[in-house]
Amino acid sequence: MKAFDSAANAGFLRCPTCALVSRVPESRERDLRCGRCGHPLHVRKPRSIERTSALLVAACVLYPAANLLPIVHMRTVTSEADNTIMSGVVALADSGSWPLAALVFFASIFVPLLKLAVLGWLTLSIRLHWRWKLRERAALYRFVEFIGRWSMLDVFVDTFTVALVQLQPLMSVKPGPGVVFFAAVVVLTMLAAMSFDPRLIWDAGSTREGNHG
Repeated sequence: MKAFDSAANAGFLRCPTCALVSRVPESRERDLRCGRCGHPLHVRKPRSIERTSALLVAACVLYPAANLLPIVHMRTVTSEADNTIMSGVVALADSGSWPLAALVFFASIFVPLLKLAVLGWLTLSIRLHWRWKLRERAALYRFVEFIGRWSMLDVFVDTFTVALVQLQPLMSVKPGPGVVFFAAVVVLTMLAAMSFDPRLIWDAGSTREGNHG
């Protein structure tokens, strides 16, 4: 890919709050702030890769518990049952609710795994200073950031189910411990996506290596 210069190397900074583009003064101070809203300005998000990596590791540690522990506990007059995310998907499919089963599988299993895999791969590519497929990698990050909001669907469904299905003593539904771990994984992956600075992808194609710390 043809090399190019970056706005950072040209001496420009963009405010993440109000989007004002400012020129870095020649006598650069340690703490630069936006002239319009006062938000701190950085050439790149401080310690972006370290923070993203730490959040991804934490999410990976919690992910097995989120899928193996029961996410809801249902009790009726005749029986009690615990359902994990996958068993809930299977139960929905067996009952004929294929669209809902597919939606829960996509939002609760596929999307978190996709975010973990893609963000991990993008972080690794920056650490290894890969220079290929810059445009495609940036587009992949935007896609993951867009679909990440659907990861909370399963938590919302459980919350509404617990609130609505309370026909005691005939039936009751309570959240299981898996909800806590799943919500934690969703939050951690969202924070990881927010901490990741996609501009670091393009730094590999810059004509000069600036100080982006």
